[in-house]
Amino acid sequence: MATAQRMVVIGGNAAGMSAASQARRLKRPGELEIVALERGGYASYSACGIPYWIGGDVAAAGDLIARTPEQHRERDIDLRLHTEVTELDPDGCRVRVRDGGGTGQWLGYDHLVIATGARPLRPDLPGIDAPGVHGVQTMDDGRSLLEALERTGTASTRRRAVVVGAGYIGVEMAEALIRRGHRVTVLDRAQEPMTTLDPDMGRLVREAMCRMGIETVTGTAVTAVRTGADGRVRAVATEDAEYEADLVVLGLGVRPETGLARDAGLPLGESGGLLTDLAMRVRGRENVWAGGDCVEVLDLVSGLDRHIALGTHANKHGQVIGTNIGGGYATFPGVVGTAVSKVCDLEIARTGLLESQARSAGLRFVTATIESTSRAGYYPGAAPMRVKMLAEHRTGRLLGVQIVGREGAGKRVDVAAVALSASMTVEQMTFLDLGYAPPFSPLWDPVLVAARKATAAVRRAGTH
Repeated sequence: MATAQRMVVIGGNAAGMSAASQARRLKRPGELEIVALERGGYASYSACGIPYWIGGDVAAAGDLIARTPEQHRERDIDLRLHTEVTELDPDGCRVRVRDGGGTGQWLGYDHLVIATGARPLRPDLPGIDAPGVHGVQTMDDGRSLLEALERTGTASTRRRAVVVGAGYIGVEMAEALIRRGHRVTVLDRAQEPMTTLDPDMGRLVREAMCRMGIETVTGTAVTAVRTGADGRVRAVATEDAEYEADLVVLGLGVRPETGLARDAGLPLGESGGLLTDLAMRVRGRENVWAGGDCVEVLDLVSGLDRHIALGTHANKHGQVIGTNIGGGYATFPGVVGTAVSKVCDLEIARTGLLESQARSAGLRFVTATIESTSRAGYYPGAAPMRVKMLAEHRTGRLLGVQIVGREGAGKRVDVAAVALSASMTVEQMTFLDLGYAPPFSPLWDPVLVAARKATAAVRRAGTH
């Protein structure tokens, strides 16, 4: 009887456990032994849901867990929590493992899956590691922050929180902290929040945050975290001001967690993410695979490799990896950069390229921006939204869409994501057969109105 091969997975969340689960569906335990190593205390959870847990929309940590460690083990996946990989040896097909007791040993593999995720940016500033400064990336981070919020008081005391960074996590955490009764200040070095939008669209987010009572200070760089006599955070300093804080949340974005891969000589891209082929196999390594927030992926619009940290991609990467290790065949073709978020009742969405990204890719383009509503204007509850569209000069190929508005705005971006994946022109989009009824849309859907305006802009540009 042939000896079972061993699949070792580093990282117990979306990409890693998706790969392990898919491989187990295709291979029995006697054919494939699966060992998953997770340095934290949780696995298979929704990291995207952590801000909503903090804000109280999600009642308990367990609600974010898709599958418990016991459920994985019942399916013959040897999931080991509080177990850290400290070294990779791709040539020797082994990894060095340290368990919670500090014991270290080498573990061999036939297939290695690197799903180490991403780490929050933590700038090298005085006081940045002081008690009271929190990242929000893992379930352990979320629990630590919730405990801190309970210590700093309730709505009756109106304690102060400072969020450093105004990206997705920053604005989501600002809302969560407001709902927890804290006075919130958001600091960001960019001129407008949400640099995943063009500045003219980001301005709408800033205006909405200010109306919600979130003090939003842009165009300013944090220089230090001030601490009190007890060593805990008391304020955040910028170049020209100081903001009192009982706690600080870092929302500066993430970088691929690829230190182990770099030390092992595996290929990394410009962002530091691992480079893979379409099968999610690390380039140049036949039996090493990688997926999730630690990799770079092909941007189908620009043709460049990009680092985009999203759970949707991570789960798909895991499915592809698990299928290939399990004896099947699958590829991951790339992404168009779709993301959606919210701050209170404001929905924020984008797909494709921003103006700056299109320029960096060497593309010439035109833009069109329109104001519309989520429903027919006469129907109760119609809410305003703004749609911005980028189209390639002369060809009219859709390059990107951004949407900011109230209820019913965000998920409209999916139409644009499909159009981008199909390489449609904005003129072709104007004839899309979208659903219409007054409770759901104006007669001309806002995305189609933007496509009509972009088509006219392409034609005007072609005459000059």
